[in-house]
Amino acid sequence: MSTTEEAAGGYDYDRRLSELKAFDDTKAGVKGLVDAGVTTVPTIFRHHRQDGPQVSSSSSSSCNTISVIPVIDLSAADAAAREEVVAQVKAAAETVGFFQLVNHGVPGELLSEMLASVRRFNEEAPETKRAYYTRDARRKLRFNSNFDLFQSPAANWRDTLFCEAAPEPPRAEELPPAVRHVMLEYSGAAREVAARVLALLSEALGLGPGHLAGMGCADGLSLVCNYYPPCPEPDLTLGCSAHSDPSFLTLLLQDEHAQGGLQALLASGWVDVPPVPGALLVNVGDLLQLVSNGRFRSVEHRVVANRSRDTARVSVACFFNADIARSTRLYGPIAELITSGDGAGRALYRSVTVPEFLAHYDKKGLDGRPALHHFQLLQ
Repeated sequence: MSTTEEAAGGYDYDRRLSELKAFDDTKAGVKGLVDAGVTTVPTIFRHHRQDGPQVSSSSSSSCNTISVIPVIDLSAADAAAREEVVAQVKAAAETVGFFQLVNHGVPGELLSEMLASVRRFNEEAPETKRAYYTRDARRKLRFNSNFDLFQSPAANWRDTLFCEAAPEPPRAEELPPAVRHVMLEYSGAAREVAARVLALLSEALGLGPGHLAGMGCADGLSLVCNYYPPCPEPDLTLGCSAHSDPSFLTLLLQDEHAQGGLQALLASGWVDVPPVPGALLVNVGDLLQLVSNGRFRSVEHRVVANRSRDTARVSVACFFNADIARSTRLYGPIAELITSGDGAGRALYRSVTVPEFLAHYDKKGLDGRPALHHFQLLQ
């Protein structure tokens, strides 16, 4: 087996660096391939072994199509039922790591316009989008295809518009016109929801409602807008490889009008996470699992390729983190959680700064290995 084949996870073809560079140099993303009329998935996008067999949420019996993701009414947390909501959040975070949040206070019109603006941007003329295409992580606003294009075993069938939305968002004139009127308004609304969810999660850990926020767990916000074009051979690739999130908390806005593609890896296997009308999907990130000393679960998930013949799928993920640019704080298991309870006295993870964690995550890419394993302490 050649060195290239080994790096590609045992593939039976040679994914040469020149092929990746040729694709990246077009600055047109996967949408450019689709517009060019490709009828087969190029070899650099073909997945072998890493995520197991590709499954379709609409046709495969190997994937559980009955959603087990709980639905939680956030408005009830402002009433007498708060203790019940905290219990629901606790159960979800400790078991499946996901929950659908309804009655969260973000207007439906804002949700719809955020998704529509992402679609508009991606469906603009290639020369318009090329102005924003970059892999320069210092840029607060960047468009590209596969952040880990040159690190991962195989590329994914998606394009992404990224915005560092907090604590210091880009100026309005730096944003593409297609999203300029809505992106920062939506990120502000998402931050309000995240603050309420973090309070519930803090209480679920037996801490004061402001504990996680006080640690800076949502000082930073990265807005990641994904566009999944139709795929000619969806069984050969993925929209996003299996991974867990390098955040404390993630809020995902799904397109309820498109065929769902998100799947979570639970005890029963891969489980579909279809959109719930008007809901925001919440999931525990790696760093929240770390500071909770493993009480909350950051669950592996993936996105299957888009099986539609003519309609792209879009989503908007809000990754809440520390202030990545300035944070020097060491994050380890919260002291109160390792001095009481069943795991008293045993920290499961070493302390780490958020920049160190993200550097490790970005270096390895979506390679199928959980990032948290690198920071586990031997027991």
